[in-house]
Amino acid sequence: MIEYRNLRVAILGGGSVGAQVAALLLEHSAELAARAGAGLELVGVAVRNPDAIRDTEIPQELITTDAESLILGADIVVELIGGIEPARSYILQALNSGADVVTANKAVLANHGPELFAAAEQVGAQLYYEAAVGGAIPIIRPLRDSLAGDRVKRILGIVNGTTNYILDRMDTQGDSLADALAEATRLGYAEADPTADVEGFDAAQKAAILASLAFHTAVPLSSVHREGITGITSEAVLAARKAGYVVKLLAICERFTDTATGVEGVAARVHPALVPVNHPLASVHGANNAVFVEAEAAGDLMFYGAGAGGIETASAVLGDLVSAARRHVAGGPGVAESTRSNLPVLPMSSVTTRYQITLSVIDEPGVLATIARLFSDHGVSVEAVSQSVRDSAPAAQPTATLVIVTHQAGESSLASTVAALGESSVVSSVVSVLRVEGLQ
Repeated sequence: MIEYRNLRVAILGGGSVGAQVAALLLEHSAELAARAGAGLELVGVAVRNPDAIRDTEIPQELITTDAESLILGADIVVELIGGIEPARSYILQALNSGADVVTANKAVLANHGPELFAAAEQVGAQLYYEAAVGGAIPIIRPLRDSLAGDRVKRILGIVNGTTNYILDRMDTQGDSLADALAEATRLGYAEADPTADVEGFDAAQKAAILASLAFHTAVPLSSVHREGITGITSEAVLAARKAGYVVKLLAICERFTDTATGVEGVAARVHPALVPVNHPLASVHGANNAVFVEAEAAGDLMFYGAGAGGIETASAVLGDLVSAARRHVAGGPGVAESTRSNLPVLPMSSVTTRYQITLSVIDEPGVLATIARLFSDHGVSVEAVSQSVRDSAPAAQPTATLVIVTHQAGESSLASTVAALGESSVVSSVVSVLRVEGLQ
């Protein structure tokens, strides 16, 4: 028998996730209460438009437009509005009133995380955010709790389902990027304006959150290097497949020592990358997400599953809700975020990795030697070269395609090499430059 009083739960946002959370909370109230040790009473759902048509119905008597009154009367506030404002203000109001907060809002955490965590710590409240990265995939709690005693070295994450769907269609179906994006839009994976997804903004926000957690250091969003997938062509995807790779948009968070300065720090970046076909991330298809963690003691860990969707994200939200309720029942202050290692955040120029550079070059003797010398002059070591001759009109200068894979090289060395290649008289064009990740 549950003896603890009912805990009052307020939901902010009645969209696909908010409506699903409300429905599941009402439908499974008895079961959730048994797990939490207290009844979870849904006292209201704050929405902008009470008359909006929703895929999942919310009882009319629970709908309100008065979010502030709802917040002040709640023990636990579930923020599912999204965006920066008014979400940030509502979260701060809830925390300052002593309520715990559950959020799926990656944008507000990536931009204002330290401020929100400080507010929670000051009053002994707790901010839960499992659903902010990876949807239904449990990754926040393992990084924050299970691996707190380990030393995470690196994270490779496919954390945006839209771009993964697009790149997967290009790889498995031979679609162009435009056709794959159109199909993603038709299926509801992509928004009418897909910029946040295809330009890497969404993944960068998640990378900032993962890096801050994994390395116990505040990593601001402004420090995350970001590139999208709009420059990826069908030819690049096909060439990757022939070379034994697939193209993925990766969020990469790593801890390393800057070879130039000897300083140990962390870096976070988002960009398309070549992943070997035998790497676990290469087999992540469709709109699924996956996070691959390399830890010193635990070794390699893989977290995989649905990265988005109303009911999938609601699963993570409800897990946090039960955890928040258990904390109320047990008593005591919330657990502060562990972001006190204060490791320096290193710039992208400090990063080293392998690269695949595709060039269109003049097909004549001595070209390969000239190209090799340019790489050597800029301190980039070549691991492998493959060449194919392209058909050309009789009157035109014959050209060949060179695909060059490097050993580990620094970003700054690579940038100067590519600039020199672009200016070389033997290079018709630099077709593509892709980083190679996931090799041991």
